[in-house]
Amino acid sequence: MLPKEAIEHIVDISSHYSNLEYDLREGKRGKRYVHIIDAVKRLINVESALVVNNNAAAVFLCLNTLAKGKEVIVSRGELVEIGGSFRIPDVMSSSGAILREVGTTNKTHLNDYENAINENTALLLKVHQSNFRIIGFTKETSIEELVSIGRKKGIPVMVDLGSGCFIDLKKYGLTNEPTVQEVLSEGADIVTFSGDKLLGSAQAGFILGKSYLLEKIAKNPLMRAFRVDKMTLAALEATLRLYLDEEEAIKKIPTLKMIMEHPESIKKRALKISRLLKKEGILTKVKEDLSMPGGGSLPEVGVKTYVVALNPQVIPQDFAKKLRYGEPPVIVRIKDDLILFDVRTIQDSEIHSLIKAVKEAFYSDH
Repeated sequence: MLPKEAIEHIVDISSHYSNLEYDLREGKRGKRYVHIIDAVKRLINVESALVVNNNAAAVFLCLNTLAKGKEVIVSRGELVEIGGSFRIPDVMSSSGAILREVGTTNKTHLNDYENAINENTALLLKVHQSNFRIIGFTKETSIEELVSIGRKKGIPVMVDLGSGCFIDLKKYGLTNEPTVQEVLSEGADIVTFSGDKLLGSAQAGFILGKSYLLEKIAKNPLMRAFRVDKMTLAALEATLRLYLDEEEAIKKIPTLKMIMEHPESIKKRALKISRLLKKEGILTKVKEDLSMPGGGSLPEVGVKTYVVALNPQVIPQDFAKKLRYGEPPVIVRIKDDLILFDVRTIQDSEIHSLIKAVKEAFYSDH
């Protein structure tokens, strides 16, 4: 779900001529990414920026450009797989880079990286454990530590953040999710992250960092294959503008608004839905529960929410299937044989459609 401002900007850009690749000042062909670079630079302190169609493409392009035929050192505890079977070792192999694993699953020390560096080392790569956590007897090498050895050896440090975020979620009691600004301030030469997920805009992959490295990446012939269109760029630009005012971003970017919404506000909406269903002869209960935000990017973060719990009087999986097949499709959770509607994800404007869909599914079985 995109911010209203992003949708309006897409419509405006796509319904008129635009200067996507035309330099109005010089009167000749320009560069596709100047607008998004300006938007990023207004928001954070960074030398340059590129955008491709998703974070997997961003990672691949960086590795293919900077480390093809050379070694990339990464901790064994960071060889992640995310949704859709995107695996760091596989994308590295496809890019032509050579994976050099160091450390163990739960502990990787700075000297593990130091001992692995040789004349064929092209990058030190740190991958954010975006959809899982290793807890207990653990040791992780920090970005600052990697940067210190990278500077000493003349090797760039790349950080794959997975789901990027420009707002410090710790202030809101959510999680210790590193922001893009923090990672860059710690000295990372390249940072990649998604434009959707926590950022709350269109699907895209950002590449931020040092100009001399991004210039090489921009010249890679694959850049054209991975580039985004003007509508995606319009959505990203409008969303980034919202981040200039943190309060505005939280209020207007749907992903952030849902994550940050106060539980009492959710409870009020849940009670309204329960009352409306009761009028249709469908009895429910409002229960306290947990939302798991971030699309897998906040694996340990349960945010207090309220759900409307329905006993379907049939096999719950069958009832859930009917809801998915309805118009509009409704996605639910099943817990203790109850159908749960997490009201954090239900907007006021969607309540009427939800009631209609539940009513049709409920009475088709009764």
